[in-house]
Amino acid sequence: MITKLLGLPVLASEHGAQVDSFIFYVHFIMGLLFVGWTAYFLYCLFRFRKSKNPRASYIGVKTHASSYIEIAVVVAEAVLLIGFAIPLWAKVVDKLPPDQESTVVRIMAQQFQWNIRYPGANGVFGRQDPQFVSSTNIWGIDPADAAGKDDVIPKAVNVMYVPVNKPVIAHISSMDVVHSFKVNPLRITQDAIPGLMIPTWFRPTLEGQYLINCAQLCGNSHYAMKGFLYVVSQAKFDEWMKENGTVGSAPAAGAFE
Repeated sequence: MITKLLGLPVLASEHGAQVDSFIFYVHFIMGLLFVGWTAYFLYCLFRFRKSKNPRASYIGVKTHASSYIEIAVVVAEAVLLIGFAIPLWAKVVDKLPPDQESTVVRIMAQQFQWNIRYPGANGVFGRQDPQFVSSTNIWGIDPADAAGKDDVIPKAVNVMYVPVNKPVIAHISSMDVVHSFKVNPLRITQDAIPGLMIPTWFRPTLEGQYLINCAQLCGNSHYAMKGFLYVVSQAKFDEWMKENGTVGSAPAAGAFE
């Protein structure tokens, strides 16, 4: 209901309804303030017009109405912050679901593409080290680490698959400049910062194909930094992992542009 009322993109995640509600309440209060202050402005123009007030009054306001209104605005904003914004932030950022119950994925932003990596059957990512980074190993995967032998990296960049109705924990970083991983229908946005691996999570609730955008200006081809996130059934996800993954190394940078 709120999503349609505000003209927002289709809603495809569990926490997205709370995001939409928060957006609605913010705009509702902004609307009240706009109407209220506009009405007050027009009242002042009429009440203190020159024809009725040839002499200026230097006494000022004699009531505390404006103070009460300002207090009400502060209370409303505090309710939004404490009652909605902070709990939503804590749920999405601080309270990650267990790895064993989730689809865990690493996302590496790069001018101008998205690189995706999944752990293999052992559920453990292989060790990474900058000394191993090369044109054919952009993740810097340690070839001697047995835990990384079954890591799955899609054959094509800019493609990410996740199963529906299952938590997804995405660890997001960048290999060059600051990017930002954004999927509007899932109501998620997370900056990708070089040197940091920042986790975020969501639970997709609607199967489909969704556009991945970069929400930070990252260079002259920023506009073209797009990927696709596919939310599919668990069976289709398992099948895709088997058919479309290469193990233990990454495709060369730009190989699929």
